[in-house]
Amino acid sequence: MANVKIITDSLADIPQTELDRLNISCVPCIVRFGEKEYRDKVDLSTAEFYRLLIASPEPPATSQPATGAFEQVYRELAQSHSEMISIHVIGALSGTLNSARLAAENVKTARIELFDTQQVSMAEGWLVILAARAAQAGAPMDEILAILRDARERVHLIGMLDTLEYAQRGGRLGKGAALVGTLLNVKPLISILRGEIVPVENVRTKKRALERLEEIVLSSGPIQELAVIHAAARSEGWELVQKFSKTLAEEHIILTETGPVLGTHTGPGTVGVAWVTGKY
Repeated sequence: MANVKIITDSLADIPQTELDRLNISCVPCIVRFGEKEYRDKVDLSTAEFYRLLIASPEPPATSQPATGAFEQVYRELAQSHSEMISIHVIGALSGTLNSARLAAENVKTARIELFDTQQVSMAEGWLVILAARAAQAGAPMDEILAILRDARERVHLIGMLDTLEYAQRGGRLGKGAALVGTLLNVKPLISILRGEIVPVENVRTKKRALERLEEIVLSSGPIQELAVIHAAARSEGWELVQKFSKTLAEEHIILTETGPVLGTHTGPGTVGVAWVTGKY
């Protein structure tokens, strides 16, 4: 068994099959509807979450895992692993990394390295998967950290919002807020650059927006890995998977659904692509 253990958070949107196959531990973030609290992808299915989101007059609250949740995971894993790499969502947009850091400081029985992916969803997830593959192959910690630093410069994320309603309600777009206002009929494309959500362009129809996602990704250069992410929009997600499978082998493509925490801010109907360019 690989000695370096890989841990992440649920915002990575890695399918459970991949988490199990690569032996990745995932600490869930939190979503609250009124007084009811749920662990992301543990206590609430994605289908039930989107039903509640659409029905709720107020957006749910979201938060990072508690420091104690990370500490419990680290202590349990330290019984069988002397080294861990905890890989997380953008530190500038979430307190998740800080919760993990505080927990790691309390665990003295293992070496725990924290890594800020500066990404979210499967752009974060690909870095986790690359690290886990290296760990399974027996790579030492410092080599895995070097892989992460290199791949972080080659991972990309772009998404289409089907509606601006949830971005307006959540108020979490930063520069992307420039897309909001009177542009009520557009399908905005957004991306992440140096840890910040930024607008890419506005497209008038969903069909054209999906075409632009494909065009932007394929024009970025050789693709190593690719994931299509959707929020209660499996048919559109599968449509993109079929398009990309014409140029990329199916074993390098993942289709996954984003969960409650990210879905709160994007809303249903969102479709995105996370990919790694080049070869390591």
